[in-house]
Amino acid sequence: MSISLVLACFWAVVANVLAMTPSSDQHWRSAYVLIAVGIPVLGYVTVQHGPWVGMLILAAGCSVLRWPVIYFMRWLRGAAVRDAPE
Repeated sequence: MSISLVLACFWAVVANVLAMTPSSDQHWRSAYVLIAVGIPVLGYVTVQHGPWVGMLILAAGCSVLRWPVIYFMRWLRGAAVRDAPE
């Protein structure tokens, strides 16, 4: 197994452990750190194994960090509605 996939698996294990720990801010601080670390790991996996494996890792990361993704999609949808011509 390549080092990029090992890092992606380690990221997934850390994300699951952080999800099991109690948190006063509903895990948002952990989510920000996981996003900041996960983006370079995702890029590294994509460079080494191609876009299909990169998309699988992206889907796995989105399933772990689903609420930040949901809020980002809501924000994008709101920005699209505000910028639409009348």
